[in-house]
Parts: sequence; structure tokens; C-alpha cells
Amino acid sequence: MIKKCILAIVLSLTLAGVVLAAGKSGGDRNAQPIKIKSNELFTDNNNRTATFVGKVSARQGDMTIYSDKLVINYSEKDKDVEKVEAFGNVRVVQGNRQALAGHALYENKAGKIVLDTSPKVYQGDDVVSGKVITYFVDEQKSVVTGGGDARVEAVIHPMDKGKDGSAKP
Repeated sequence: MIKKCILAIVLSLTLAGVVLAAGKSGGDRNAQPIKIKSNELFTDNNNRTATFVGKVSARQGDMTIYSDKLVINYSEKDKDVEKVEAFGNVRVVQGNRQALAGHALYENKAGKIVLDTSPKVYQGDDVVSGKVITYFVDEQKSVVTGGGDARVEAVIHPMDKGKDGSAKP
């Protein structure tokens, strides 16, 4: 039971960091600018997309996402972000938390982040992997699914305990 609680905490804390460009509703992160660097930028106003290609890095606050390509879809009416999709060598970093995948998709309206293509989420020495990792932002819940050879795997290291039995970070 304790291991399940620890796993839930690790996943919640780690995947919360993946919210990068989409931003949580009402958070301070939305007020901060997003700085995106890439080798090329292609915009398509008719299809409401901005595509960043080549050594992409997008930074907002203390969080950075790296990928080979980043596509942002925005609404016609108010130009709000509808979805953000990262392709190739996706890495999201925030403090000691890191998510790796071949592909990541954030859907703003659904409030979910989906990592696939060999996804792994790390926090310190702890790691969770599977075929698909889905994080529901508003509910702060995650689902890790396996399939085929990609079974769900979690490696969780116990926390040090002090003499009084309380956990030490």
C-alpha cells in the first residue's frame, strides 16, 4: 500500500512538470513568457499552426522542453493554445524531474498530456515507464499502460528515515 502511495506521488509530481507550454489553468506559469528557440520556424495562419524545427528548446519559468520538432495549434477566435505536439527526442526538464519520449501531445481542452514512443518519467533516482503515459492535469492523476513487450515498470527508491521514523528528503 505504501509503495502504491509513493508511486502515485512520484507520478503526480513528475508528470505535473510536463505541462510546459499548455500551462495549468490559473497558475503563475501562464503569466510567464515562453521562449522558444529552433533552427527554423514555419507559420500557417490558415491552419493556425506554428511549427518549430531543429534543436527546439522551449522554456517557461523553470521548465524546458527539448525536441526535434514542436507544433503549436491555436484557436482562430482568441488565439489560445489548443494543443502542443512534440516529435523526436522529446525531453522535458524541471528541477530533478525529467520526462523522455519519442512523442508528446498536450491537449488543452481535455487537460491531458500523452507521452508515447518509449516514454519514461524520472524524479531523482525513481523512474516509471510503459507503452503510454497519460497525465490528467486538472485531476492530477496519471495512467501508465503497457502493451506487447512494453510492460509498466516502476523503480522507486525508499526515502531515508530519521531516528524518529519521519522521512528525510
